[in-house]
Amino acid sequence: MAETTQTGTGAGENQAPRKPSWRSIGPGMVVAATGVGAGDLVATLIAGSKFGYTLLWAAVIGCLVKISLAEAAGRWHLATGRTLFDGWRSLGPWTSVYFAGYVVVWGFVYGAAAMSSSALPLAALFPGVMDLKVWAVLCGLSGLVFVWFNRYAVFEKVMTGLVGVMFAVTVYLAIRVTPHLGSALTGLAPVLPDGSLVYTLGLIGGVGGTITLAAYGYWVNAKGWTDTGWMRVMRLDNRIAYLTTGVFVVAMLFVGAELLYASGVALAKGDKGLLDLSGVLEERYGAATAKLFLVGFFATSYTSLIGVWHGVSLMFADFAAKYRPSLVPAGTGPERSLPFRAYLLWLTFPPIGLLFLDQPFGLVIVYGVVGALFMPFLALTLLWLLNSARTPAAWRNGMLSNAMLGAAGLLFVVLCVQQLWDLAG
Repeated sequence: MAETTQTGTGAGENQAPRKPSWRSIGPGMVVAATGVGAGDLVATLIAGSKFGYTLLWAAVIGCLVKISLAEAAGRWHLATGRTLFDGWRSLGPWTSVYFAGYVVVWGFVYGAAAMSSSALPLAALFPGVMDLKVWAVLCGLSGLVFVWFNRYAVFEKVMTGLVGVMFAVTVYLAIRVTPHLGSALTGLAPVLPDGSLVYTLGLIGGVGGTITLAAYGYWVNAKGWTDTGWMRVMRLDNRIAYLTTGVFVVAMLFVGAELLYASGVALAKGDKGLLDLSGVLEERYGAATAKLFLVGFFATSYTSLIGVWHGVSLMFADFAAKYRPSLVPAGTGPERSLPFRAYLLWLTFPPIGLLFLDQPFGLVIVYGVVGALFMPFLALTLLWLLNSARTPAAWRNGMLSNAMLGAAGLLFVVLCVQQLWDLAG
């Protein structure tokens, strides 16, 4: 079914292009910072600690994949005047069923994970002040209050400031470990050492690859970019954001290669691996460097928390409005709507209960299955939408976009199968 009804200002029309400028950027920084969490940095560090600079090329390709996906989401919103959920819904009711299940299960488990991740560096910075679970609850509640009472403009400024902290800390660490640039350049040649396939796929597909890529178009609209005249601005914003993400990834790969690979230090998997790194940094460079790293660790985790609290709540509000328009009355911003705030509460309070329990095995399995399917779902549905009559002809995919989205879809299908196989095991 090719649904072509369009809403919004200037959908598919030739709008006067706005001039791209550095002062225009914002939504890209938000989506990049939200997508890069502590677990992604651990995965990058472990890849560097096991294979040195050999997989640097995979990190570069990963950034290009994310640029393509976010650009496609933003282009859909600007070219059609419709939201991404509008597009999914036009593909059939199965998309709504999947999305509803995804946001309910994923949000419940992710809420607890995000709170715990943000709490870890605070507990390490202020040892003995309070229990880790109390820190986690405070992080969740502070995220709830911040997003509840602030609109997008304030949210973007805070996220950009935290990105600045992340950028400064990671670049400082990369310089401090004194990388061997000659060896690093050899890592740009695509090579797969024995046992590196899983890490390679993870570097390409994992860093910054979450539901927040789908939220990019919603943040583009929240910024006030609503028609094709903003297309060049959106593309500049997206590229700068993921180039910044590339710097994060490369910097952490440098740290893993220089600090851990040479000395044979192994990190724990998951967010606690960053606490291991803090100990290594303190032993090698002193307490000040270790504490600075913990500040960067907190900025990385907390941007993911408040980014999901805001972006996925926007998506849920759009989902609810399609079935009950009265829930988001005309003239009422989605950030003040009942569904937006209801999902904020869902992300915060039920997961607080989960913090005090061992995660039920069945819930973890369902979360893993639903989560593994989302990135293939995003890449392949964008490929479908942007090659159909739903998108104005001038803004449909070209050969390069189709190649990138097709490669991303294939990659995420492979990663999905691998994750489901791990869960089955």
